[in-house]
Amino acid sequence: MVQFAQETQLSSGRYVVLKTGLTPSASGSAYYELEQPPSVNARGKSLISSSAGLKLSCTVHGPRPLPRSTPFTPHILLSTHIKFAPFAAKQRRGYLRDVGERDLAVHLETALRGVIIGDRWPKSGVEVTVTVLEGEEDKWSGNGADVGATGSWGMMTIMSGCITVASAAIADAGIDCVDLVSGGVAAIVRRPTETSRVSQQRPGPNRRTLDPDLQLVMDPCPSEHRQMVAACVVGYSESRDEITELWAKGDISSLNPKLSTQMGFDDLVERGVEAAVRTRIVLMEAVRESTEIKTQITDPIPRNDILTEAKGDSEDMEVTT
Repeated sequence: MVQFAQETQLSSGRYVVLKTGLTPSASGSAYYELEQPPSVNARGKSLISSSAGLKLSCTVHGPRPLPRSTPFTPHILLSTHIKFAPFAAKQRRGYLRDVGERDLAVHLETALRGVIIGDRWPKSGVEVTVTVLEGEEDKWSGNGADVGATGSWGMMTIMSGCITVASAAIADAGIDCVDLVSGGVAAIVRRPTETSRVSQQRPGPNRRTLDPDLQLVMDPCPSEHRQMVAACVVGYSESRDEITELWAKGDISSLNPKLSTQMGFDDLVERGVEAAVRTRIVLMEAVRESTEIKTQITDPIPRNDILTEAKGDSEDMEVTT
């Protein structure tokens, strides 16, 4: 089993950890972790965690032959499953998959199907399973606040992480793909009233200030903002410059007409693509280092030693006539 961890920091100040090769019994596996935002960690004096981070585990089984009773298919049969652990949120979830988990699995299948070369495995199947160990919350808890479960806005960040961790696990399994696909999320949020003036005077590197109350951010944390107006999840293939998955939520038309001309759906998608490109950095490094380690294990003897040994044998040869 080969394990490699890669860590990087996004422009929003949140660290991303990506590790491959955690499950020996699986063909490929990966672990993805996104820490809590610093501003939420520093809020209040409660011993209860103010906001949950994001922790995902992905396993890939296959490609393996399908049963004989299955009709012939010239392409690989891709099956995706996303399941929340019962302890993934502060409000305990059930053991059976619900409608939201099935919906996320469909979005994940669409994102991965655009990069996998399915013609190489006819009548074969591969199963991608993502387990959400910890999911982001829609509401902030602690200091007397209500405890919120993982809701619709938190699902957007979870979907972005699922795309990234599944792509790393597929690469770890050695399945041929045209490119690695990474997930990114952007949102139009309404900042708290007391921080409007400070944020307008000192905009962050990943924010574009258009209004004292509204801002366009990458990698949003639902519990950090007062209101989520709209959000967009993008599965992006940088080498092909192609969007394999696009999921938007919210109503941009409800904004002020003057603001809607400056902050539209195209701007939201562009920020989502930019977030996916930055996430791709940690994905590429994790896959590259994991591949180098696997190559060294399969070929433990350096080629220079082999050439030196062969050269020494040729010098000791004697020719008799």
